[in-house]
Amino acid sequence: QVQLVESGGGLVQPGGSLRLSCVVSGRIVSINDMGWYRQAPGNERELVAVITLGGGTNYADSVKGRFTISRDNAGNMVYLQMNSLKPEDTAVYYCNAKIKSWALAAVSSYWGKGTLVTVSS
Repeated sequence: QVQLVESGGGLVQPGGSLRLSCVVSGRIVSINDMGWYRQAPGNERELVAVITLGGGTNYADSVKGRFTISRDNAGNMVYLQMNSLKPEDTAVYYCNAKIKSWALAAVSSYWGKGTLVTVSS
């Protein structure tokens, strides 16, 4: 059973910073792309940032220059450093990973349960 668990969410004032973490556990053969998505109330889930196994990154235009995604391949972890936070960044943030597990032959997409980030004064 593969699990993704996020941590690091919370309440922060505008202009502040938070660091989200996500750890992957279970019977894993390999982890390919890892990423962060978010969903605000009434909105669809959207991509925030993604990082490839080789370290290539891609960001949503709305977070470029403010957020940084990174990963620890040895620890099966992915991080999202969020700086200069704005009220419009308020959302539930979800970790996603493309994983080849021992149970399945093909690479599958797995999700965490999410962590809430609230940016408010």
